[in-house]
Amino acid sequence: MTETQSQQSTHDHYHDDYDSPWKEALDAWFPEFIALFFPVIHQEIEWGIPHRFMDKELQQVVRDAKLGRRYADKLIQVWTREGKETWVL
Repeated sequence: MTETQSQQSTHDHYHDDYDSPWKEALDAWFPEFIALFFPVIHQEIEWGIPHRFMDKELQQVVRDAKLGRRYADKLIQVWTREGKETWVL
């Protein structure tokens, strides 16, 4: 086995977890995340009404659907300043 094959084999068995820290950051700092990356959307959300993470509901929908690879696994219920319920995926 060449060194390149050995490195590839090692890499195949070792998966870096870059996703979990982002999920934890969103859980802790969701309003700040939206303000930093999506300031226009942040202004439209009524932050006086608590947002609600709906990850379990999303997992149920995804589990029931016949999909390929999943790209979203955070679903957050928010309310607009106009009083409308909406979701951030």
